[in-house]
Amino acid sequence: MTALKNKIDFMLLIKVTNANPNGDPLNGNRPRTTYSGLGEISDVCIKRKIRNRLQDMGENIFVQSADRSKDKCTSLKERAAKEIPSSTSNDDYAKQACEKWIDVRTFGQVFAFGNKNKKESVSVGVRGPVSIHQSMSCSPIDINSMQITKSVNSEPSEGKSSDTMGTKHFVEFGLYKVKGSINVQLAEKTGFSEEDANKVKEALRTLFINDASSARPDGSMEVITLYWWVHNNKIGQYSAAKVHNSLKVSLKDNVLIPTSVEDYQIELEPLEGLEPEIIEGI
Repeated sequence: MTALKNKIDFMLLIKVTNANPNGDPLNGNRPRTTYSGLGEISDVCIKRKIRNRLQDMGENIFVQSADRSKDKCTSLKERAAKEIPSSTSNDDYAKQACEKWIDVRTFGQVFAFGNKNKKESVSVGVRGPVSIHQSMSCSPIDINSMQITKSVNSEPSEGKSSDTMGTKHFVEFGLYKVKGSINVQLAEKTGFSEEDANKVKEALRTLFINDASSARPDGSMEVITLYWWVHNNKIGQYSAAKVHNSLKVSLKDNVLIPTSVEDYQIELEPLEGLEPEIIEGI
């Protein structure tokens, strides 16, 4: 494994067409929006998709979704206890966790598992080098809703019709930006390598493969472009904010309501000595 030596910043442009990219369970599962009407995808949602892609690529994942569990463990505590003896020191526990699971050495993890036997309790924290921002749309989005009929009732109907009414919400069109960075100092602590960075890059490029659902039909979520900046030192030639802000996305003149990526002007301001790798998504 090659140690990561240079700071990395990245940005992803995502197109959403007639899909619910990230429903809010406290708001009837409507697509998340800010008070100003911008669409929003939580960092937790993005990390879940990255984990799923890494798992598809054959990597060991600690925080597995229930329908993707490969070891039949029903909880994180059970998975941790199965792989790491809790009697080890905190530093060794964190080291073993980072070696076993790529998502731990990528995003970090809190291992806080209680036990009646205090000697067997675990309280270990790992800070990961990869940080993901909340994803925001480039302009306000329109949310459409439709009434649907569910033909199977989950409760006994006692002679009544099994049909029940429901509602689906979706974004008609939206162009979203996902920002992120990789910190070298934290990578050194978790063992996150150059090879791991390339795996994360590939996961981002292919983010929506095997992610189709009723809320996100296949093809309704698409990675347009991945911008990948590799600095020439550990701390970075520019701040992450300056790097991310160098990508300008704005509506073209006379466009009031965007319906396609072509309705946006996408410009990359040059940063002296720092050129991004521009990768087409899939």
